[in-house]
Amino acid sequence: MIDRIGQGSLAKSAIEAALKRQAEAQKRLEQAASALDGSQPRKAEESNFSSTFAEGLRDVDSQVKLGDKLTQQVIEGQVNDFAEVAATLKQTDLAFKFALEVRNKFVDAYREVMRMSV
Repeated sequence: MIDRIGQGSLAKSAIEAALKRQAEAQKRLEQAASALDGSQPRKAEESNFSSTFAEGLRDVDSQVKLGDKLTQQVIEGQVNDFAEVAATLKQTDLAFKFALEVRNKFVDAYREVMRMSV
């Protein structure tokens, strides 16, 4: 299906990247499901969380950098397809807002734990 999209097209690369992220997310979900049966030790679960969290931060960072790069290319006149630019910038905005909400949830959880009396 995506073979009919133009060569070197930003849309094609975005679709391929989304498909890759979906396959990676499915693999992580399968690993998490296998971990729920108790076959993996606790240490592996902790490292899995930290690696997944770090990977998510890297993904958001790369998307923000891509948005900045596209904005610069538009200013320089190197990009002519504004629909792809708008879609990519919207995706970047959503990824950043999602990361911000995750951070806010962590801060709220930390505050809640700090309010607990021992």
